[in-house]
Amino acid sequence: MRFAVIADVHGNHLALEAVLEDIRRQGIAEIVNLGDCFSGPLTAGKTADILLELRAVTVRGNHDRYLIEQQPEKMHVSDRAAHAELAEHHLDWLRNLPFSMVYRNEAYLCHATPADDNVYWLESVSPDGHVYLKPLKEIEALAAGIDFPLILCGHSHIPRAVRLFDGRLIVNPGSVGCPAYDDDLPNYHKVEAGHPFASYAILEKTGDTWLPIFRQVAYDHGVMAQLAAERGREEWAVGLATGWLR
Repeated sequence: MRFAVIADVHGNHLALEAVLEDIRRQGIAEIVNLGDCFSGPLTAGKTADILLELRAVTVRGNHDRYLIEQQPEKMHVSDRAAHAELAEHHLDWLRNLPFSMVYRNEAYLCHATPADDNVYWLESVSPDGHVYLKPLKEIEALAAGIDFPLILCGHSHIPRAVRLFDGRLIVNPGSVGCPAYDDDLPNYHKVEAGHPFASYAILEKTGDTWLPIFRQVAYDHGVMAQLAAERGREEWAVGLATGWLR
């Protein structure tokens, strides 16, 4: 059994197209999407058209939820920019996405954690803003009751695999379209991939063992960085161009 996992596209249609082409070159037909599809100052409408046509198994991210729960004037600037590009049928698609689901009786899918779409599963943030691997006991506590051999989450944009003591594997495929960002919660911090490439993962089962293969894909990130700059979002422009924040 073999399939691809994408997450955190954040309205970057060029990164998404490059990842989908790489998936096709690997001979993989099945794709699951862990949410946060559109939010950002980029090309939410084009991204939505691609994802709706793709018909991948998809769960809802926190930014997907903001787009359908909040009024535009109350949205964060990135959500508001995406909302302005989305048609009603795009928003209807978001409204119908599940919070979580089980894929092929093997993999549990959610955006962040089973209880909260805005909490990192595999990472913690120190009071001074350092992002680090969460202690295993805390990771396992969040996995209580999730009785599937493979658990997939996104949200932190950090490609990572953690094997629990009982053999379950938790995998975050990284971000397709947003290699660097900052956030105020739970404390101010930065997440930086250190490169501008699009990230995703392939999951392959051999016998009873799931193995993640993390992939980075080059695309014309300069075009998207320029678009972010033209729209007054310099932090996005720098992140897309370099994978770092100033």
